[in-house]
Amino acid sequence: MTLLFATASATVLWYGARQYDAPGPLNAPAQVVVPHGGSAAVAGVLAQQGVIRSRLLFRATVLGTWGQGQLHAAELAFPAHASLRQVLEILRHAKPVQHELTIPEGFTAAQIAALLDNDPLLAGSLTPPAEGSVLPQTYAYERGSTRAALLARMQAAMTKTLSEVWTSRDPSLGLSDAQALLTLASIVERETGVGEERARVAGVFLNRLRQSMRLQSDPTVAYGITHGTRPLATLSRADLATDSPYNTYLVAGLPPGPICSPGLAALTATAHPAPGPALYFVATGTGGHAFADTLPEHEANVARYRAVMAAKSGGAEVPIPSQGLLGSDGADAVPPGAAPALPPFQKGVAPPVTRAPPHPHHRRHPH
Repeated sequence: MTLLFATASATVLWYGARQYDAPGPLNAPAQVVVPHGGSAAVAGVLAQQGVIRSRLLFRATVLGTWGQGQLHAAELAFPAHASLRQVLEILRHAKPVQHELTIPEGFTAAQIAALLDNDPLLAGSLTPPAEGSVLPQTYAYERGSTRAALLARMQAAMTKTLSEVWTSRDPSLGLSDAQALLTLASIVERETGVGEERARVAGVFLNRLRQSMRLQSDPTVAYGITHGTRPLATLSRADLATDSPYNTYLVAGLPPGPICSPGLAALTATAHPAPGPALYFVATGTGGHAFADTLPEHEANVARYRAVMAAKSGGAEVPIPSQGLLGSDGADAVPPGAAPALPPFQKGVAPPVTRAPPHPHHRRHPH
């Protein structure tokens, strides 16, 4: 009898040892959300997902190897045909699956909030961020992370980056503080999607500020109207006369704050602008902008732009496109479908408008 019991026990141990390292039933790599709870709950999910064959063998093996660590509740990745040994190693020691969320350069606070709100893998509610407070880049996160925590990381990244860029700025920049740099960089970001133009665009705006010329930037006007909640394809004469602290055709100096979240490239370009006396730029109609030092040069560039656009439209007169939520030649800067539907903007109290004395013939936006 004793011999029979010993033989049976040895057979069970031999079978268990073989199953411990045998290829599992999973036909393809899979990501599984492992629940909180005991080994029975975990075994149920793994069996349902096809990761293990036997719930009983799994639970017995967990008990027999308990000294190797606890099982973790998380979203975990299992390779195809993972053995029971591999499954337990993953449950005890693997890092959770990392997901990614990309904040595109030039997105507004409303667009960023919509991205976070529409991500089904995130949890919790969200207070919309301050405009320009998020650094555009790709962020890794785990399923079930809170929206508030991820947003806080995004804002911390901008705070750190802005501080570093401000510290390394050109000594002759002439901006009062890092917030002014952030505001101007956001305008540069919206004015051009051509990387090599950013420093030149920044140089134009800084030259205009030094000469007490109004910036006359279309994206600021568009932001004053929409607050980044919707695209504005073109600006009318009425738009350019909008009574808004963001209307840099009417208001001297910088607007009261950023109009989007500028990326590192725009921040760096603004902190290190291109040298030169340029005071004007206008879209070429073929991508990018033409820059000019004087008004006659600028007017010639405008005439060339109109000719290009008239040729494209079969001779019809074409208005200058707003750069607010568009590319330099009127093409969408963000691919269709990349940005989610935006929530309605809730207007707050706008700061008072400080008007500059008129500067005839310094308008950048020709009509």
